[in-house]
Amino acid sequence: MILPVTLTAAGASALINLWLALRVGQKRSAAKVSIGDGGNEPLIARMRAQANFIEYTPIVLILFALIELAAGSSILLWSAMAVYLIGRVAHGFGMDGWSIGRSFGILATFIVMVGLALYAITIPYMTPAHVVTTEMVRQG
Repeated sequence: MILPVTLTAAGASALINLWLALRVGQKRSAAKVSIGDGGNEPLIARMRAQANFIEYTPIVLILFALIELAAGSSILLWSAMAVYLIGRVAHGFGMDGWSIGRSFGILATFIVMVGLALYAITIPYMTPAHVVTTEMVRQG
């Protein structure tokens, strides 16, 4: 089964993570810090932007995949994916001082994650129950 929303989100997430890593590398080079943060605030901010991305993205991707497997692709799922990814890019820029980007990124991340979590929780209860009887089990 192909999961287009999840595959798109995972691929885009890998590219965003690479972009965040390259930005850390730029600050490391400029600050001449090869290991750690050297107490350099701009470097610390970029390192946190990437770490924050890594902290949230795996669970969001898992939620996308499980929801898409259970309920299929939908415009709502595509929209949530777009909002999440745009929010994560905005957050990366926000950690460089663009406060609106950071605020939007945080808000987008939390709203999408809570929305996906609640949707995932409700799917089993909104789906018609399949009653498995002893006879059905014997018939195989």
